[in-house]
Amino acid sequence: MKFPLIISISNFNINAHFIFEALSYFVGFRAYLMLKPQSSLTKTQQLLIMMSAIIGASLGSKALYWLEDPYLLLKNWTNPVMWLAGKTIAGGLIGGWIGVEIAKNRMKILERTGDAFVIPLIIGMSVGRLGCFFAGLEDHTYGIETSWRTGIDFGDGIYRHPTSLYEIAFLLSLIPIGLMVRYLNKKNILMIKNGGYFQLFFLAYFLFRFMIEFIKPTPHIYYGLNNIQVASAIVVLVIFYLIKKHEFLQYNKIGD
Repeated sequence: MKFPLIISISNFNINAHFIFEALSYFVGFRAYLMLKPQSSLTKTQQLLIMMSAIIGASLGSKALYWLEDPYLLLKNWTNPVMWLAGKTIAGGLIGGWIGVEIAKNRMKILERTGDAFVIPLIIGMSVGRLGCFFAGLEDHTYGIETSWRTGIDFGDGIYRHPTSLYEIAFLLSLIPIGLMVRYLNKKNILMIKNGGYFQLFFLAYFLFRFMIEFIKPTPHIYYGLNNIQVASAIVVLVIFYLIKKHEFLQYNKIGD
C-alpha cells in the first residue's frame, strides 16, 4: 500500500484521510440517533447540549495540540500555520465533555447523558483512526521505529508501530467488554448507575492513551511525559474522583 492513500472518484483525487474523517462524524452521529434512549430533555436542550459538545470538542482538540510543544509554538507565534494545523482526538473528547457539562450546568440539568455517546464515540473514533492510518507520515500519529511483526513502512523505509491500528483494536475490544459489563449489571453483580458507562469508557480510553503515547515520537517535555499523557493522567484522576463521589459503580460478590 502506498501512503498517503489517495482515492480517485471520477476525475477527482481525494486524500483518504479526509474521507474517513468526514465519515467518522457521519456514522458516529447516525449511531447516536439510532441508539440514544428516551430522555426527559426537550429538543432545544438536547440541541444546545450537542452544540456545546461540538464547540468544546473543536476548542479542546486545538488547545491540547498547542501544548504538544509550546516552546515551538511561541517561537513561531506569528505564523498562522502553527495555530491552524493539527488537532487531537484526546483533546476533542475532553473539550466535548467540558462543553456538555457547562451547558447542563447553565440549564440546571441533572440528568446523566454520557452513556448514549459511548458506542457512537467508539464507532466514530475507529473510522477516524482508519483515516489517520491511511494518511501515513502526513498525520504524525504513527509510532516509533520497531522490529515487531506489526511494524509498517509508511513510505520512508522505516518500520514503525501502526498506533492508529492499535487504537482501533482497543476501541473495538471495548464493545464485547461493554456487553459483558451490561450482563453483570443485569445479574446485579455490578451495579452501574446512569453515567457509569461513560465514566468507564473515559477511564479505559485515557489509560490506554497514557500507555500508548510512550511509543509515539512526540516531544515528551513534561518530566518525561507528553501533552496527551499529562491530560490523560488528569482525566483518569477526575474519573476516579467522580466514580467515588457519585458511586456510579458498585460491586457485589456472587451469592451476596
